[in-house]
Amino acid sequence: MNTQQRGNFAIGVLLLLVGGWFLAAQLYPPLNEIIQIEYAWPVWVIGVGVTFLLLAILARVPGLAVPAAIITGIGALLYYQNQTGDFASWAYAWTLIPGFVGVGVFLASLLEGRIAYGFKEMLRMLFFSAVMFGICGSFLGGPAYLSDYWPVLLIVIGVWILGRGLLNPRTSAAPAPEAPPGKNKVVEVVEMDEDTDWEEVKEE
Repeated sequence: MNTQQRGNFAIGVLLLLVGGWFLAAQLYPPLNEIIQIEYAWPVWVIGVGVTFLLLAILARVPGLAVPAAIITGIGALLYYQNQTGDFASWAYAWTLIPGFVGVGVFLASLLEGRIAYGFKEMLRMLFFSAVMFGICGSFLGGPAYLSDYWPVLLIVIGVWILGRGLLNPRTSAAPAPEAPPGKNKVVEVVEMDEDTDWEEVKEE
């Protein structure tokens, strides 16, 4: 069973378990008293994300770690908003999703044994997410300190761009290698007159 087949199998099992639980809760209502969904529904979202992560580990499908991180992160945001009633924060809280993607890429790379690559990608995505959160939050009703210090974000972005340019200068393109002798083709265009209508190709 290859990676794609294992991933499909794991997702199928997850859907069967979730669907079976809700069907049983409908047929036998006392099961709803085990978990008060009206109060703890974001916990279900977090639980789905954690389940995806477990499937990524147990079924050896690293790619499932990315949706696991996204779902878990969104579930955490929903839990905060459900507890505080601050649903208006979605105006800028969505900018945290790229950071969740970065965490997922790191977890997937960790399972694949590419730790350095995953860590680099996670830092890049977290930085981008933090900058977007700061900019959007400063104009769309985020915490007060963001609106006071948003110019600092522009300075940070400028330093980051300059740092990348200085630390990773582009190398000039290497000259194209010369073709081995005897392989060049010289195309001579012969001046055409009334009696000629052809090109002479001479191999050296």
